[in-house]
Amino acid sequence: MVLKHLPAESLPREKLINRGSQALSDAELLAIFLRTGTKGMNVLQLADRLLAEFGSLRALFSASQHEFCQHKGLGLAKYVQLQAVLEMSQRYLSERLQRGDGLNSPQHTRHYLLAMLRDRHREAFYVLFLDNQNRVIADEIMFEGTIDAASVYPREVVKRALQHNAASVILAHNHPSGIAEPSQADRRITRRLADALSLVDIRILDHFVVGDGEVVSFAERGWI
Repeated sequence: MVLKHLPAESLPREKLINRGSQALSDAELLAIFLRTGTKGMNVLQLADRLLAEFGSLRALFSASQHEFCQHKGLGLAKYVQLQAVLEMSQRYLSERLQRGDGLNSPQHTRHYLLAMLRDRHREAFYVLFLDNQNRVIADEIMFEGTIDAASVYPREVVKRALQHNAASVILAHNHPSGIAEPSQADRRITRRLADALSLVDIRILDHFVVGDGEVVSFAERGWI
């Protein structure tokens, strides 16, 4: 069916305007991003096909440039556009944290860390630097490693925390395996960081481990 022949209330753009983005399916949201279909296939049909081929929106969004561009209806222009959208989403979440909003909501902090770290193919160690009101001063990925480990240097974390005049920090890292359960090595490096930071009166408020859709908090486990 040609898209223009569908009832107006069924068109993704009109549905979003009238009912809000949360009312749309994954295929409808993807159709708005794609804008046009291909020969013999309207944009909704194309979106359905792409979701079937990739398996999910997340898999499509985390596909490499080569994987993305080899599918009919996609290409380099769409890949660039998608990367821009994803980066804007991460910056939006980061700005919410930097305004201090996010730390009033543990759930929002989890969403942000999932967006930042979940789909990385290598382990990354991330630090949020906070002032004495627990507002975010700065945030950055300080160390990156292999698919199952990242070397973390407490001296560098202390140095950066002092540069930001931080009163406390929140630590986070991902497990590319998708399993969020902290390892003994995770617990050891957290203790080393806590000991090093305590020498300059900086506290660790929490350490989050990000897996595939799950985030484990050291503070909630009673380990901090």
